[in-house]
Amino acid sequence: MGNDTLTRFLSSTGRELHGSAIRRMETVAARQPDLISFAAGYPAAELFPLDELRAMTADLLGGDGSAIQYGPTRGYAPLVAALAEEMGRRSVAVTPPQLLVTTGSQQGLDLVARVLVNRGDAVLMELPTFTGAIAAFANAQARLEGVRQDGEGLDVDDLESVTARLRRDGTPAKLLYVVPNFQNPTGALLSQARRRALLEWANRHDCLIVEDDPYGALFFEGEVPPGATRPIKADDDSGRVIYLSSFSKTLAPGFRVGWMAADATLVERFEIAKQAADLASGTLDQRVAYEAMRRGVLERLAPRLRAHYRARRDAMTAALRARLEGRLAWSSPRGGFFVWATLPPGEDDAALLERAVEQRLIFVAGSAFFVDGSGHDTIRLAFSAAPELLIDEGVARLGRALDRRPVGSRTR
Repeated sequence: MGNDTLTRFLSSTGRELHGSAIRRMETVAARQPDLISFAAGYPAAELFPLDELRAMTADLLGGDGSAIQYGPTRGYAPLVAALAEEMGRRSVAVTPPQLLVTTGSQQGLDLVARVLVNRGDAVLMELPTFTGAIAAFANAQARLEGVRQDGEGLDVDDLESVTARLRRDGTPAKLLYVVPNFQNPTGALLSQARRRALLEWANRHDCLIVEDDPYGALFFEGEVPPGATRPIKADDDSGRVIYLSSFSKTLAPGFRVGWMAADATLVERFEIAKQAADLASGTLDQRVAYEAMRRGVLERLAPRLRAHYRARRDAMTAALRARLEGRLAWSSPRGGFFVWATLPPGEDDAALLERAVEQRLIFVAGSAFFVDGSGHDTIRLAFSAAPELLIDEGVARLGRALDRRPVGSRTR
């Protein structure tokens, strides 16, 4: 049991720290082993290339011990060079001074928030958006402002409207956070026309863009045309885009390896901030990620990942059609891990989640992804980690939770 009297020692930041709704759901899941989880966007553990990982780790640990020694803050040099090549394959020309290896892409968000955001700075975010980004910028005490989405992703007209309003208020936008590829939580794929429009907006309003791309490699073949996932940063001639990505969704999340690509001047400052955070990301993790690139493990694994997650997407949407057609409205994403659903009129996400837990099902309440307090008529369903045999049963449990809605209940 904690000592509440010690809270007097907390800083203003410490008092206002924002936790993760998704992590709270994991705690619920840990207490109920028979529970079906559509909550956390975990990759499917059965897809981890365990035999190859064992072989690579054995080779690395059979050497001179350098694989478990301290490493440079910027990152393991061969990995940084390989990441520059990978960025080239993503149509982004960068050199090693423009790259920083991070402890997962979440650390990249934290570094951006700590290095670039002052208390009260206006940070624009999609409505809805990734909860980890909300936490990072909220913990920096930013002023979070939401921008609506539609079927093509971020609504550029609403972006202009919000930007104009902030200027009138005397708090011009400092940066925009966006997940253009199979967005978390909606699964939306931002059109290339809108990506170009965002870059033009950033140049015109003297803003930065933080482009988070954890899912770009997980497109479903036959549903995404070539070039559709081309990064915003590919056309960035002014250094306004900070690009984040990681190996968490493609290799394994336990290897906490991500990276940032940004202007070299900014990377220098991020590197200094990282020194205070962890000195350097795990050397063994970085070496394994590099070997996975060098030995072609990721290249061989990618088609299997795409096929597997497409099959799980299909299983979930088929179950929703069979069991909840006409009761829920939902997306059918062309990549990534998530189905985004809108609840029946009068339903509330938190109340539904409470009833779903009684049915031994969890998901994430949609309001957790909105910075403006809205979204109580939405939920996120992650299909990535749930075995296909359990997806239909999970949707059936969702249906039973909907059936148990109290008479006369209303939204907030």
